Amino acid sequence: MRAIWAELVGTFCLVFFAVGAAVYGIDGEAIGFVGVAFAFGLVLFALAYAVGPVSGCHVNPAVTLGALLAGRVDAGTAVGYWIAQFAGGIAAAAALKFMTTAGDVTDRTGALGANDYGATVNLTGAIVIEALLTFLLVFTVLAVTGKKGATPAAGAAIGLVLAIIHLVGLPLTGTSVNPARSLGPALFAGGAPLEHVWVFIVAPLVGGALGAAVQLWMYGREPAPDETDVQTSSAL
Repeated sequence: MRAIWAELVGTFCLVFFAVGAAVYGIDGEAIGFVGVAFAFGLVLFALAYAVGPVSGCHVNPAVTLGALLAGRVDAGTAVGYWIAQFAGGIAAAAALKFMTTAGDVTDRTGALGANDYGATVNLTGAIVIEALLTFLLVFTVLAVTGKKGATPAAGAAIGLVLAIIHLVGLPLTGTSVNPARSLGPALFAGGAPLEHVWVFIVAPLVGGALGAAVQLWMYGREPAPDETDVQTSSAL
């Protein structure tokens, strides 16, 4: 249960603070795309060390899917993580909605930081970019946290790759690579973001599966984890 609560709290923090950076300041008068990209990377960097020892700090259903396919977690753990992650993302979106209503904060995204496509990329482009960006994230997570590639700097590597991913994806889709990050804001934004949210659930999961497949092909399958080695990955 501690691991499940860690995933809920971690996902809440990622969405509230990193998506919040976009809601509060993505336009040119504030921190802009670069600032938001580094907000995502730095929040994940901190969370990797704060909750990683408890749950692995997946805080992302696509990462959990990759870990499941790679044999890092079992199905029961994955389901518990998915429930916690979506709950954390929805709770964080509710808190952001509170800030923009009762807190009188200007929503500079106009849609509570929800992901969407159409302005700079079409449906096909959105699916491809989200799948490829998530592939990079999940491949990196599994590579730097596995037994062969494990490094004390794993949290830094994962945070940096998430920042890079957002630098690429923010102008196109707002960058999801995380179904829990996308569902919460879409529920409160409604309209087109809610109609299109399936893209930002399906494409990241496809990318996560692809990342796991390539990591397994490149590194090989690791021995089944024992009781002290269940948490093997840290990411969004």
